[in-house]
Amino acid sequence: MNQVSIFEKLQNCLKCVRAKTDFIPKVAIVLGSGLGDYAAQIRVVCEIPYAEIEGFPVSTVPGHSGKFIFGYIDQVPVVCMKGRVHYYEGYPISDVVLPVRLMKLMGAEILFLTNAAGGVNTSFHAGDLMLIKDHISLFAPNPLIGPNIEELGTRFPDMSKIYDRKLQEIIRDTASENGIFLQEGVYAQLTGPSYESPAEIRMMRLLGCDAVGMSTVVEAIAANHCGMRICGISCISNLAAGMTDNPLSHKEVQEAADKTAPNFAMLLTESVKQFV
Repeated sequence: MNQVSIFEKLQNCLKCVRAKTDFIPKVAIVLGSGLGDYAAQIRVVCEIPYAEIEGFPVSTVPGHSGKFIFGYIDQVPVVCMKGRVHYYEGYPISDVVLPVRLMKLMGAEILFLTNAAGGVNTSFHAGDLMLIKDHISLFAPNPLIGPNIEELGTRFPDMSKIYDRKLQEIIRDTASENGIFLQEGVYAQLTGPSYESPAEIRMMRLLGCDAVGMSTVVEAIAANHCGMRICGISCISNLAAGMTDNPLSHKEVQEAADKTAPNFAMLLTESVKQFV
């Protein structure tokens, strides 16, 4: 799909959303594994299943529902993605980042990314929360490849401060005030869907990665391109390949993420309240 039709597809998706709600969010939130029930924290105004948006990609991953939730966290208008789309599901990268771009067109100025990730840093433990300070993209295609979509952003966006420093400070302070232990580090995205090999994990550790997953980075690149302020938190749901004798499984990831969900949800809620 060329870039002109990508923007047209975005406009069509926006038209479908606007036919159902005129809600204008300030903060967009992508709910990763373990935060599927987060909607209970929101004063919900409207819900739109992805399947009701013409041309919108639908997640095929167990544990990932597929809908937008519009409402308020305290007085802050938000839109939440309950379930995200991953590159490994077979979608073109333009579809993987379409939801983030669409939330920007809805009016969102801040993007809060969350995910479940494998711990690469040897000081991390399953159940830790990690503030994302920077990222590394490994093998996932850059979503900006191809003719630039001028309506969204510049051809060569600066990536030196992808994750907003002021938002990071708010999250740090919120964690401290609520007694939530918060790690910090660099998140790496690989394509998946297979988990990484022990040799790949050793490579990532040498590169300075602290956590690894199969999402988030391409979304952050697209959001940065279109001028959003970005922050992110990873739930360290397991230690990566080769760090323990246990085989990796999606069930393990979900169980660990679910166990950490209360602290994750509190940190998300209390931070967002202070964003705007």
